[in-house]
Amino acid sequence: ACPMRLVLAAITLLLASCVSAPVTDPARLPAGAWELDGEHTSVTWQVRHLGLSWYTARFDGVRASLEFDPVRPEDAELTAIVDAASVSTGDPDFDELLRGSGWLDAADHPEIVFVSERIVVTSEVTGEVHGLLTLKGVTRPVIMETEFYGGVFNPLVRRNMLGFRGYFEIDRTQFDIGRLPGNFIGDTVRLSIEAEFIARD
Repeated sequence: ACPMRLVLAAITLLLASCVSAPVTDPARLPAGAWELDGEHTSVTWQVRHLGLSWYTARFDGVRASLEFDPVRPEDAELTAIVDAASVSTGDPDFDELLRGSGWLDAADHPEIVFVSERIVVTSEVTGEVHGLLTLKGVTRPVIMETEFYGGVFNPLVRRNMLGFRGYFEIDRTQFDIGRLPGNFIGDTVRLSIEAEFIARD
């Protein structure tokens, strides 16, 4: 093996061993602006198929910003933007169909946007983010249930990080998405977010 690679691997392992357990007390986290770590974030969606299973796919393009004050975590502000054309099912032909006008209409509505309005803290690590979701040109209120995983200092990037899970459901017909007869696909769409944020310099 290359000596340099061995040295880098050893340094990485050493730094990783110095990472402490995540802190879930918001008061112990720094205030300020955070940006999404796209490499450690996923946005998946599920819809019922023939009543038999929850078909699962994802969006690959997402960016978000977070303003956070540990003294008042309920005043945090979150904005997330998903690239509608980045829908990914593993089937390129189906992806093109979903990008079309009958579904996401990515050409005329390239961004799916969620903007928080208020946050309700429900426990030490859970909360409800009330906000507005704009999808295919339609804006409706949604409530995103969240679980806060905590924050740590990442020695590899020398910055503070935090992470959380988000989950909410929408009725696709309220956003004029898809028109199929019968029980081919369900009306309810589940959206799940696993997100890591990095403190801005």
